Amino acid sequence: MNQIPPVVFLMGPTATGKTDLAASLSEEFPLELISVDAAQVYKGMDIGTAKPARSFLKRYPHHLIDIRNPNQTYSAADFVSDASKLIDDIRSRGRIPVLVGGTMFYFRALETGLSRLPSANPEIRQEISRELNIVGISALYGQLQKIDPNLAGRINPNDSQRVQRAIEIHRVSGKVPSELMMRGKGLGHKPLKLLLFSADRILLHNRIAQRFHTMLEQGLIEEISQLMKGLNNPRALPSMRTVGYRQVLEYLNNEVSYKQMVDNSTAATRQLAKRQLTWLRQQSGVVWFEAGNVPPTDIVIRYMQQQTLSSAF
Repeated sequence: MNQIPPVVFLMGPTATGKTDLAASLSEEFPLELISVDAAQVYKGMDIGTAKPARSFLKRYPHHLIDIRNPNQTYSAADFVSDASKLIDDIRSRGRIPVLVGGTMFYFRALETGLSRLPSANPEIRQEISRELNIVGISALYGQLQKIDPNLAGRINPNDSQRVQRAIEIHRVSGKVPSELMMRGKGLGHKPLKLLLFSADRILLHNRIAQRFHTMLEQGLIEEISQLMKGLNNPRALPSMRTVGYRQVLEYLNNEVSYKQMVDNSTAATRQLAKRQLTWLRQQSGVVWFEAGNVPPTDIVIRYMQQQTLSSAF
């Protein structure tokens, strides 16, 4: 009997070389790549999301890139539904689905399943939105810290969307949100989880700074200016809350200087990488690979071969 191809998670903080490693693995194994990136799903958001170039994607196709317009939403539930269908299809053809990206919540939702949370309540949501406009996000986050300190510790204090949703869940259900977030049906089997990380924090921070400067040179500000022309109230859109886009919008609205925008963007990206790594340290069954100056391609390939992945080919 032929072995069923495994599901591979290729994870890691931002700017550790996951995309390049995924491309190298494509040369060695019969696999298909599925993007796990909450921002790269949006069309036209190319530079600021570090979306691979069209020529790269033509050679190494990725599923779930450019599937939404920036004024649309894409939830974890949408991702789980789309990724699950792709995984089944790819494995049915005897190929290996490799999910690569840095949106950790998507990985968790796919592996363990989504919780059954109360549906959105328009009246309560509007009430919370009015509070946000009056007292600000810091006050709402303070409420969440009292309601659910465990969940508050896992949410960026400035992530208004998640803070408001958590408070809404509490007001609708009367229960602590994190207690409702029970694990549901997930993959049903354990994926092979590979993690790229950089032990050298200075090296990672330099990569982050260099990558953002490269984005600016490639026309990030012009990209966002163009997007703004076709969007109504862009700052209210989930797509525009992405790190880098949010800070450039502040600059374009004359709220911060150019230097402040650059500093804020790189600092936010460093904080993102730190949160990603904190989450990854809490995961079980993860095999860690030091990224160094270049992705450890040969080491990862040998490891995959040792895991008898070749027997599935």
